[in-house]
Amino acid sequence: MTKFHEQWTVLPHGRIEEVDDGILTVEGDIPMPLGNFPRRMTAIGLSGNRSAIFSAMALKEPDMRSIEALGEPSFLIVPNSHHRLDARIWKQRYPALKVVSPPGAKESVGEVTPVDATFGVFGDTSVELVTVAGTDEAEAALVVSRNGRTTLVVNDVIANVRHPRGLGAKIMARLFGFGVKCPQVPRIVKRTMVKDKTALAGQFRAWAGDTQLQRIIVSHGDIIDNDPAGALRLLAAKLER
Repeated sequence: MTKFHEQWTVLPHGRIEEVDDGILTVEGDIPMPLGNFPRRMTAIGLSGNRSAIFSAMALKEPDMRSIEALGEPSFLIVPNSHHRLDARIWKQRYPALKVVSPPGAKESVGEVTPVDATFGVFGDTSVELVTVAGTDEAEAALVVSRNGRTTLVVNDVIANVRHPRGLGAKIMARLFGFGVKCPQVPRIVKRTMVKDKTALAGQFRAWAGDTQLQRIIVSHGDIIDNDPAGALRLLAAKLER
């Protein structure tokens, strides 16, 4: 597979799910030998009839219209250098999009499409862009706090691939620790992206301290909505062993 798509390329994906007011998510597949590996896009409605797209995927046209109905796509969040596959084609489709990445991924993302910002520029106080601690500023997350409920949107620092599809996906999920049995910081992420385990553990505990936390949306795997704070505390404890 190329590092990024040059034209609108729709890979297999499921149905769009509304998980909370103004929050849509859809799971798709990355084809691989002997199976497909899951990936996920999340769209957040913003004030002023706008939206922010986290870890973009090209969707079928009826589903793209559903995303557009949430609000005009205004921000494209490329959460790290590994999630830029569809960044260029989204920018081509929506030229007014502002591309946002964490500081540590700006150069790599910039090879695909120019980066406009490395910090929160949404103009909506309910949505916060976070540069994840302990990742050398290479990973981004979103915290959406509305109506007394918080949704945490993370990328590669937490995986929850409970249902890998196909032999290849099962092997990859187990070999690299993508959370087949429970949410996990993938082993490959700990080796290549996590530079300070203590700092990342502190980030997890800070998120867990939000008493309004309802769910964690991950880029790879199932949404974590059963005791998400407890899952974060357990992940923090494992990092510090």
